[in-house]
Amino acid sequence: MARFNDKSIVVTGAGSGIGRAAARLFAAEGARVVVADMTDGAEETAALIAEAGGAAQAIRIDAGREEDVIRAIALACDRFGGLDVMVANAGISGGLANLFDTDVALITEVLRVNLIGPFLAVKHAAPRIAERGGGAIVLTASVAGLRSGAGSPAYSASKAGVINLAQVSAQQLSGSNVRVNAVCPGLTETGMTQPTFDYARDAGKLDRVGRLNPLRRGAQPEELAEAIAFLASDAASYVNGHALVVDGGLSTSHPVTRQEYGKTAV
Repeated sequence: MARFNDKSIVVTGAGSGIGRAAARLFAAEGARVVVADMTDGAEETAALIAEAGGAAQAIRIDAGREEDVIRAIALACDRFGGLDVMVANAGISGGLANLFDTDVALITEVLRVNLIGPFLAVKHAAPRIAERGGGAIVLTASVAGLRSGAGSPAYSASKAGVINLAQVSAQQLSGSNVRVNAVCPGLTETGMTQPTFDYARDAGKLDRVGRLNPLRRGAQPEELAEAIAFLASDAASYVNGHALVVDGGLSTSHPVTRQEYGKTAV
């Protein structure tokens, strides 16, 4: 498949995890990718793409700074002739502080990166994509943005905002042929969650990671990359303002005592 032949794509947070997997998938399917991250992972991802025969340009940015987002988009336009797809994936966890231990500085920083970052991506990418006749913007939200239980107050609030931002943006871009959607990952093995997965492996308890969802496992970044690529592709040409949940089925149910497959519930 080559769904993205000659498409110009920016991916933020592409230095690792879901962003890296998405950037590599886009490039493997013919896209020219601006790999944006605030770490040297940007150069590492671009090198992996180049080694595989793809086209990528790395750039160091803070995804929550307007001038940096503008620079990344300008690089795509200057280097690759325009912009077709924007993936606002960069985010931070904000730790595990509860409501009363979350100070204003912490929630401000989480909102700056996780919510203002996607806002800036939509604001500055949409006009460039519209100039090309249309395309897609994909925002990385989370199941934590759907309801309580999957993240800290700061993180959860930021991701709920991302989901709503996708809906509002889809409406306000009416007539532009620019679609805006969000993807909502469940527990996925990324830099943010690596300590959890590493601890489970070392303790011989990897089978317990993700055990609350029907698939009984966590996700790999490549599985989320496939969802992002779908939303960015022409296969999703009539999908707009949607939050696509990719969580192994976790959010299909409220917390209950689970019935084991093939056994009678007690």
